[in-house]
Amino acid sequence: MAKLKVYVKNNQTEVKVPVGIRLLIRRCCQAVLITESFGKDAEVSVSFVSNNEIKNLNKIYRNKDSVTDVLSFPLTGSDGTAEINQETGAVLLGDIVISLETAVKQAANYGHSLEREIGFLTVHSMLHLLGYDHETSQLDQRIMREKEESVLEKLGISRDTTFIVQGDN
Repeated sequence: MAKLKVYVKNNQTEVKVPVGIRLLIRRCCQAVLITESFGKDAEVSVSFVSNNEIKNLNKIYRNKDSVTDVLSFPLTGSDGTAEINQETGAVLLGDIVISLETAVKQAANYGHSLEREIGFLTVHSMLHLLGYDHETSQLDQRIMREKEESVLEKLGISRDTTFIVQGDN
């Protein structure tokens, strides 16, 4: 099985990162790669930021002056070429940036756990890093949504359940 290195960094102070979230993120990233038959060693970075920071990034990179829940920054070129870590040989998939403040609000709005919300945002962004785009057509949106729910269901984080890990730091 290919190796996956997930770097998780907390760059905000507004919301305490819950116990088990780092493991959840790693499991979500791995599950997407397995589901998509991505058989190469890979690296991905996940950062938690404030609403102010994600709004700033959204304005700079997407020309949208608003808060969003998650941003994906793929490192794969439009021609499909991937950046490689010269030391490890791993494919550098890209960066995922999550606003924990917005994730907390959305979890409450949707009536599910914060774990479910962060799991969804991670899976959603991993699919973006692999080239999926829900904004191109309704069909692409449906395909991406079905893949998201399939991965989350395999992890036991379906719409109707909560994922809780005891004792993870």
